[in-house]
Amino acid sequence: MLLVTGVNGGLGALVLERLAALPGGLDGVLIGSRTPEKAPALGVPVRTVDFDRPQTLADAFAGVRTLLLISAGYGEDDVVIARHRAAIEAAERAGVEHVIYTSLSGDGDHLAYALAHRWTERRLRASTTLRWTILRNGLYAELLGSLAAPDQDGVITAPLGDGRLAAVARADLAEVAATVALAPAGHVGQVYELVGEQAVGGADVAAALSRAGGRPVEYRPGTLAGARAAVAASGAETFQVPMVAGTYSAIAHGFLAGPGEPGDLAALLGRPPRPALDVIARDAVAAG
Repeated sequence: MLLVTGVNGGLGALVLERLAALPGGLDGVLIGSRTPEKAPALGVPVRTVDFDRPQTLADAFAGVRTLLLISAGYGEDDVVIARHRAAIEAAERAGVEHVIYTSLSGDGDHLAYALAHRWTERRLRASTTLRWTILRNGLYAELLGSLAAPDQDGVITAPLGDGRLAAVARADLAEVAATVALAPAGHVGQVYELVGEQAVGGADVAAALSRAGGRPVEYRPGTLAGARAAVAASGAETFQVPMVAGTYSAIAHGFLAGPGEPGDLAALLGRPPRPALDVIARDAVAAG
């Protein structure tokens, strides 16, 4: 049995979509959610998986051989680490054989949310019973589209400087996760760096949106201080402010531009990754 967690989130839902499209469909797949009543209605068993309530995990993991552990959401480090610790300990007790974890790309160590991912990787490596695979996901193209969204006047003021991001289509990451989860034996002990091949910046996003939307979009980057103040004033949680500001800074200062050549992502997909700018433009057109 394969159990996929986080199925109400964007990545988890796309993993299920990919699994359903493959030969055999969702046979042998269980889905886990902290709110089962909101889980996708796919005709497969749904189990309550609430990492904040570890007592739910014994039943949730019973009979599971492979666990696709989708990172349990952003939060303060102690909260996220407690969730992942509960999941891994429950997997060990339940006799799960293999855990596949969706982590953060190696070049993301400068980001405010990297620590919990690295702790989880270390904990998996230290397990004496679990086999593991780590999918180090790059930042989503969809996230860049949100961070670099133009205002009503068609101006992008995101403080990205001249930096670029090796952004990845979330659907590509879901496809890789589904592929690995269905044949985990071939990926034991592997750490895959799943980042885009072509890094893109604010000016690139502006040009792509101009072409797609039929109106000019201009890139005039603002300051990190201005972005931090805007995020703080938006009603974001306190911990989210440094997360967003740190993401802008890491992109602007060249830490997330990727290798600029085919890597693990293309190899696992068996094809070139989706271009990030196509994803951003598609989403912008869909949003009207």
